Amino acid sequence: MNFYALADKAIAEQVLSHEECLSVLHCPDQHILALLDAAYQVRYHFCGRKVHLHMLINAKSGLCPEDCHYCSQSKISTADIEKYPLVSQQKLLEGAKRAKATRSLRYCIAISTRGATDREIDYIASAVRRIKQEVDIRICCTVGIISQEKARRLYEAGVEQLNHNLNTSERYYPEICTTHTYQDRVNTLLAARRAGLKLCTGAIFGQGETESDIIDVALALRELHPQSIPVNFLLAIPGTPLEHTNALTPYACLRILCLMRLLNPSQEIRVSAGREVHLRSLQPLALYPANSVFVSGYLTTPGQDYRETWQMVEDLGFELEECAEAL
Repeated sequence: MNFYALADKAIAEQVLSHEECLSVLHCPDQHILALLDAAYQVRYHFCGRKVHLHMLINAKSGLCPEDCHYCSQSKISTADIEKYPLVSQQKLLEGAKRAKATRSLRYCIAISTRGATDREIDYIASAVRRIKQEVDIRICCTVGIISQEKARRLYEAGVEQLNHNLNTSERYYPEICTTHTYQDRVNTLLAARRAGLKLCTGAIFGQGETESDIIDVALALRELHPQSIPVNFLLAIPGTPLEHTNALTPYACLRILCLMRLLNPSQEIRVSAGREVHLRSLQPLALYPANSVFVSGYLTTPGQDYRETWQMVEDLGFELEECAEAL
């Protein structure tokens, strides 16, 4: 397969066929650098050499009534994690200041929930207003399944973006969650967009999905045209139903990232949870298709220290983008 021909199609914003997508996922190991270079041509065309850092805070941990099989915070998880209600607004502000110090473009406020209550929405909105007065940083929130009216309240408070991942294909979704549907997630994203919010939505790979599922969710994300696409690789956390699932290799992760770039050429592709575990020493190569990373940990698991990420970006000859022009 001529991967540069696929790059040309992506730059022309033409969708790849199913067979072309499979060719990316089947790229032989000895051709992985050619695939990465082809994906990089697309990344460079639309995104240049800039990298966006993002940092999140788990503002409410555990106690979730959902049964998402990958999640340590779900009602069926026995994972040994810290559980606590909403943190103070002062702690949310301090987190924003830490995110700014890490040179992060965006600060993500996440809560464990099926869907934020009116009280939680008002509380977060109040905290965001305070953050925006004191810290020059963009705000993203992940607050579960919410209505357009709740999304509008976040938008009016200064939240720019809502995160709500599709997580996997519509076909495979019932295998990883039974307490809400794939369509519930799509509806939340559409409600957020109607409220004025930009969208952050991605997937978790390595959950036992097929190659067709990988392609289907990548195409679904293309149709939604979100601002940001987090690409997560399953962290098989002890105490969750997927604790013994581990089918990923560094090259498999790179192939998936390349496919995501070729199918979503102009989006912010963020290499997210699991990058440290599954990409290991090949982490720098992920920034050829991706142009964004999380730093300093995830919801209930640690991550790469932001200073190491700075060094990785510098060694690649890329440039960190901090709060400046709008994306």
